[in-house]
Amino acid sequence: MEEKKLDINSIIGFVLIFGILIFMFYQNRPTPEELAAQKAKQEQVAAQEKEDETPLMTEEEAPLAINLQDSTAIANYKGAIGAFGYTTPTEGITTLENELVTLKIDNKGGGIVEAKMRNFVTFDSVPVYLVKDGNASFGLNFTTSDNRVLNTRDLYFEPSMDNNGENQVLSMKAKVGPDKYLEYRYEMKPNDYLVDFTIRSQGLNGVINSSKPVQLEWKLKGIRHSKSIQYENRYTRLTYSHEDGKISKLSEGKDDEETETDVKWLSYRQHFFSSILATEEHFKKAELSSQNLVEEESRTFGFTKVFGAKMPMEVNGGELSQNMHWYYGPTDVDVLKHYEELGLEDSIPFGWGIFGWINRYVFTPFYSFLSTYFPYGIAIVIMTILVRLAMSPVTYKSYLSQAKMKVLKPEITELGEKYKDNAMKKQQETMKLYNKAGVSPMSGCVPAFLQMPIFYALFMFFPTSFALRQKSFLWADDLSSFDTIYQFPEGFSIPFYGDHISLFPILASIAIFFYMMMTTGQNMPQQPGMPNMKFIMYLMPFMMLFFFNNYASGLSLYYFVSNLITIGIMLVIKKFILDDNKIHAQIQENKQKPKKENKFQRKMREMMEQAEEQKKTGKK
Repeated sequence: MEEKKLDINSIIGFVLIFGILIFMFYQNRPTPEELAAQKAKQEQVAAQEKEDETPLMTEEEAPLAINLQDSTAIANYKGAIGAFGYTTPTEGITTLENELVTLKIDNKGGGIVEAKMRNFVTFDSVPVYLVKDGNASFGLNFTTSDNRVLNTRDLYFEPSMDNNGENQVLSMKAKVGPDKYLEYRYEMKPNDYLVDFTIRSQGLNGVINSSKPVQLEWKLKGIRHSKSIQYENRYTRLTYSHEDGKISKLSEGKDDEETETDVKWLSYRQHFFSSILATEEHFKKAELSSQNLVEEESRTFGFTKVFGAKMPMEVNGGELSQNMHWYYGPTDVDVLKHYEELGLEDSIPFGWGIFGWINRYVFTPFYSFLSTYFPYGIAIVIMTILVRLAMSPVTYKSYLSQAKMKVLKPEITELGEKYKDNAMKKQQETMKLYNKAGVSPMSGCVPAFLQMPIFYALFMFFPTSFALRQKSFLWADDLSSFDTIYQFPEGFSIPFYGDHISLFPILASIAIFFYMMMTTGQNMPQQPGMPNMKFIMYLMPFMMLFFFNNYASGLSLYYFVSNLITIGIMLVIKKFILDDNKIHAQIQENKQKPKKENKFQRKMREMMEQAEEQKKTGKK
């Protein structure tokens, strides 16, 4: 029997590739003069970015600007808005605040102009804002009975604060008379991210032209919160519930728009935080849009996407009345599951199909349980160990299949030499050998296929798990983002790799390389016309090094530990469980037993025989 030996040439090859990469990093590092030029260019680009930032609203959509110190301007303003000029224009901000979130509502427009998370900060320790400095716009477009087209963004509302038990209640009224008004009503509960929001009117029958549509418009420009804007943007997306709970999304990578019916809620998700508008009476129609603002990685650019929605509102008896809810808070399953009646938990990107089911109902609660008892990085290691142990029977089946194929390799090579000029005959005889020996060349693929749902579910779990956000482990200061052991000088970046070196992806790539050596490196015949498998064995870890450099360090940690454990399991199987001599003896015994072909094998054999016969006939 052939002795399995560590291929020292393979190790040297991988080390050389890695060494060349490091050499390229330092050989191509910029000189001080180039750094100065790059810094100047960076400042120019930043200034250009500020100038080129996509405005939230066009000039036509922007609210009317008036000077409240100018009586003539006020008179002109009141003349423009007609009956709603009854309300005296007064500047002012009203604050709703609890233990979790602070909301500021402006008298002008009556909408939320600031939403701040009280318990969370960004990567650079600034409080997380979902709404700030005019990045959001909310208003109703409607036509009055005297044919004025108005938007509530232009109207001044009168604020009135009250309490409903422990709840804070803010009433914002744009009046046309003492008891006639359009009202926005906010009710904030203690220790809750969800704010009840009602739009209603009183006495506006005859003021609003109900024959013309009343349209709700909501726009938001996503504020950057993470150190990698490209990575954050990858998980920034407009998600919505419609048609009896169906969940759909606009594109995360390009501009997109859609028109939907029966919309229950809209989520403007900004990776780990979400701005959600939910309604109790579904919107019959919604025109949705998403504009991507991120073209490349940048340390300075501050926005990810612009989201927009236009939805007609029902006018009954000349009046408006719609109960809704605002949610400004974390995209965290532990928080959103409390709003089960609204289905907000479905806005989290668990993945599709069975992959999402595994992520949502297995890995998410399992990791949540582990992290209550262990530090977050240790919890990942423990979860990885338990997952790999649970999958060890699959690993055993895969390794057994490889061992059988290795035992048969001399006979397969012999058949290849014997029928090297007749590919069809070689294939027929190889299939006969497999059948006699009781070996299936596909048996090693089945275990790998069974592991795919686990692989994909975990691939979605780590980048989107709020529990990992800003949790440190070893040298990684945030398991939901990449770890950095070396930051390239400002302005210097390697295409497809980034402007930093992450250690966990390097460790994971090395572990993947050794795993591939053990699983595929021992039996890699080079087939004519087929790619060089050893080259692929070197290339795969190298590609993973580039791919994972900007991904969540928790994901790289998982792959590193997972492959180490798998290698350990395979070494145990090799040393203490499987015996090549016994496998060889079993195969020889199987060859002596009569074998009954199944339908698939018989069909394949008949097809090959027919092809061989046609080939012979053609030669004659």
